[in-house]
Amino acid sequence: MLKAINLCKRVTISDTDLTILKHVSFELEEGKSLAIIGESGSGKTTLLGLLAGLDKPSSGEVWLASQSIFALSEEQRALSRKENLGFIFQSFQLIDGLTALENVMMPLELKGDRQAKTKAIAMLDKVGLSHRLNHFSNQLSGGEQQRVAIARAFVSEPKLLLADEPTGNLDTKTGQKVVDLMFELNKASNATMILVTHDHHLAERCDNSITLSAGEVIENSMQSGSALNAGSASSGDNL
Repeated sequence: MLKAINLCKRVTISDTDLTILKHVSFELEEGKSLAIIGESGSGKTTLLGLLAGLDKPSSGEVWLASQSIFALSEEQRALSRKENLGFIFQSFQLIDGLTALENVMMPLELKGDRQAKTKAIAMLDKVGLSHRLNHFSNQLSGGEQQRVAIARAFVSEPKLLLADEPTGNLDTKTGQKVVDLMFELNKASNATMILVTHDHHLAERCDNSITLSAGEVIENSMQSGSALNAGSASSGDNL
């Protein structure tokens, strides 16, 4: 489903080369989940951006559904994201001027889905927010906002779901409920899921995990045959 091959990311700051990622490689099967663990500055979010095709690597490849995403044009990568990816962000990233229903409808409307409203209502019902359809984000608790974000991510039935610190802005109890919901929906949809987190308890919920430090993979729990050699040159709110 997803394969990262020797991903490297370097930037130049004040004539100094800075390496953010070094030869990161792994392979994730369809329907499986992966946690990317590491402290702040370890390269987790940079890696997520590369996997989504939002940023380009200095070297290396990403294959999604048997297609090399960096062989595509910028426009083609944007189309691939619209068709294949769902995102859940730490800061929710809801559009303030839209209701919960309108936020969830948005990715479907971008695809031209004539059943956008019906599907969005059904998904908000699944996350327990059928009574909050017409509320704006500033009228929702943090846990409710994240549930809207989860509904928006799942409503278009993505092949790959990417979540960047999905419980980072929630208290422990609310965060646990959000995690339970996210895994429940993911199991039902059989999507492939990648979570960026520093929370080892959350990481343990995933099928596999890799740990980054200073841009390098220092630990890889992926089952034999699923992982590539990282150094190889081969290709307080209520819910």
